[in-house]
Amino acid sequence: MAKETVTMFTIRSAKCPWASVGAAGALVMLVTAVHVFMVPILPSSLDFSGARRSVDHRPRNVLPGAGVVDSRLRSRFPADSYEAVTFRAAPWKAEIGRWLAGCHAESSAVNITEVIGTKRCEKDCSGNGVCNYDLGECRCFHGYAGKGCERVLKLECNLPSSPEWPVGPWIVSICPAHCDTTRTMCFCGPGTKYPDRPVAEACGFKTIVPAKPDDPKLTDWTTPDPDVFTTNSSKLGWCNVDPEDAYSSKVRFKEECHCKYDGLWGQFCETHVECICINQCSGHGHCRGGFCQCDSGYFGIDCSIPSAYSVAYEWPSWLQPPVNLPDLKNLSNIPINVNAIVEKKRPLIYVYDLPAEFDSHLLEGRHYKLECVNRIYDEKNRTIWTRQLYGAQMALYESILASPHRTLNGDEADYFYVPVLDSCLITRSDDAPHLQMPEDLRLRSYHTLEYYRKAYDHIAQRYPYWNRTSGRDHIWFFSWDEGACYAPKEIWNSMMLVHWGNTNTKHEKSTTAYWADNWDDIPLDRRGNHPCFDPRKDLVLPAWKEPNPGAIWLKLWARPRINRTTLFYFNGNLGPAYEKGRREDTYSMGIRQKLAAEFGSTPNKQGKLGRQHTANVTVTYLKSEMYYEELASSIFCGVLPGDGWSGRMEDSMLQGCIPVIIQDGILLPYENVLNYNSFSVRIQEDDIPNLIGVLQGMNETQIEFMLGNVRQIWQRFFYRDTMLLEAERQKRLFPEEEAPWSVEVSKLEDGDDVFATFIQVLHYKLYNDPWRQGLLLENETGLPNICSKAS
Repeated sequence: MAKETVTMFTIRSAKCPWASVGAAGALVMLVTAVHVFMVPILPSSLDFSGARRSVDHRPRNVLPGAGVVDSRLRSRFPADSYEAVTFRAAPWKAEIGRWLAGCHAESSAVNITEVIGTKRCEKDCSGNGVCNYDLGECRCFHGYAGKGCERVLKLECNLPSSPEWPVGPWIVSICPAHCDTTRTMCFCGPGTKYPDRPVAEACGFKTIVPAKPDDPKLTDWTTPDPDVFTTNSSKLGWCNVDPEDAYSSKVRFKEECHCKYDGLWGQFCETHVECICINQCSGHGHCRGGFCQCDSGYFGIDCSIPSAYSVAYEWPSWLQPPVNLPDLKNLSNIPINVNAIVEKKRPLIYVYDLPAEFDSHLLEGRHYKLECVNRIYDEKNRTIWTRQLYGAQMALYESILASPHRTLNGDEADYFYVPVLDSCLITRSDDAPHLQMPEDLRLRSYHTLEYYRKAYDHIAQRYPYWNRTSGRDHIWFFSWDEGACYAPKEIWNSMMLVHWGNTNTKHEKSTTAYWADNWDDIPLDRRGNHPCFDPRKDLVLPAWKEPNPGAIWLKLWARPRINRTTLFYFNGNLGPAYEKGRREDTYSMGIRQKLAAEFGSTPNKQGKLGRQHTANVTVTYLKSEMYYEELASSIFCGVLPGDGWSGRMEDSMLQGCIPVIIQDGILLPYENVLNYNSFSVRIQEDDIPNLIGVLQGMNETQIEFMLGNVRQIWQRFFYRDTMLLEAERQKRLFPEEEAPWSVEVSKLEDGDDVFATFIQVLHYKLYNDPWRQGLLLENETGLPNICSKAS
């Protein structure tokens, strides 16, 4: 989307809905629009500074390369004995820490031109979508299509039927009742007492009674259960069951029926509650099942982008400059541009407003309210944080959209964020017939690859930014277990954000034990032959962890060494040798199994403990209600893969335990930028038998030093920014009753969190990536000049 001349407030053809508004009304709109800006009036525009008009495709104010800067900063910021340089209490790799300490903190603000859109959409999207005023195109709600969202789609819930499968083979959206074909969701439907009550999955089918009392119930997907529609109190009903009668045990109901869809609460879905949307529509719209229905004049996935038709004094705070009224004389008949000049600091991130199929539809159409999101809302619209590790993708997205580092002008941007919500896609990749792709081999990994490729096609064809750098300044987030291993070849030049930093030094093939996530069989003409992770350009981000008010109040991350009595701790699935263990030998690449065979502190199925089990080492599969407390009572904590990445690194850091990493060639969050030797221990997979000997060989000075660093940087593994955004929203709803998590998170010291660390890495990369060094604008000399140019 190139910067354009935006003409507004002139009477156009009668096709425009506002064309009949008189000149006086147009002038009122103009006064409102310019009221927020401190500007002079230029002859043909509202251009609120002397910003350059020509488009420079090179990086602005590019610094000399990392080596040049490092040599000048070395004496000012010497490395410690671990070869780390500290910046904002974190031990960074020396060259990165020096640049951040010498340049990032001293970066100066720059004036950025933000262009405010005025292009109207056909039929104003017919009330079935949101107009993108930059493009003049509609983003239609789930189940609607057309240039004006005028066409209602018919998206079936079921696959084709057959005599063996009366409603089609099983699929998550399977429906023996009423299918809402705009959402592919199943409800009781007309003729029932509660037509909007979901009949999701097993609810609508016969239950197979287990042969043994302790065996689980099974569902007969070939036989619909008509009893869910019964009004007979002797049968297990659902669609006509009165909640009060059921709660008082006057009638029975089918226990397999649940309130799985978002926006509904109570055992019988009797309460309508807030759905989950990105940034909850930023106060400029309402959440429509996952899709923000924006107020007039606003657009974007979270309604955070104002157009020239929005009320100016409500524009986002990150967009507002100081106020100064211009001279409005003789302006009413002059075609004008609407450009706001805003003071910001680099790096600047442009976020693509993608077609809804890549983000909003995946939220709006999800069948399980807890999937892929980091929060839901209870019957009082209070926040309930989820334990969805994949919620990190939503958290980062919200922070970028609400950040002052965001720009609406791609010509000014340093980076371009492509927001494909693969965390939602891969949890629902086969949940409705309209999402299935015939070429995806029934692999979720291949299916997701195709979505990313379609997003690439869209931005490469519709926007000018990709081809300027072959996508090197673009950012994609691959949140699933195998990270960016299955990224399409077309986008590999870009920066990949992942949770799985597999450099393929040892594990060259797919490491998952789940067949649908395996990427080995994806054709090379789709994936190419790239590695899973390139530490020179990519970044591993922490997984999502809910804010636990008790753990924060107790400051478990700060528990001193004297109160940490367990030498080593690991609690998790240990594979097929243990009760309820994953049955695949390939689970965890066999690493957890090796650890348990040596140090297991809980008997396996044969009643045996680990060969080297000892009193102050815990390796168990038994879930504990005191899990956080046990981590905080340990010196060292195991960080091992699960089926791909796990959240054990975050658990260790948030509870102040020194991470012991056992996964060869697979990087953890920020491991290519932070100096991990300062706060963690790496053990080679083949050295697992020597684990305890290595840990016992560390002296108290080393241990105290590492624990101190963990205490300093734990918030860098915590999505505090998105939590504070939610805390502010909740405070507006409940000003007199702040939630415990909000109280505790708000009281935390102002340390850098995940998002702040991400921005710092982007800023460093902006001026130090090797590919940018070939585009240097000039030879800089002198340290003060270098740091003053870091903006």
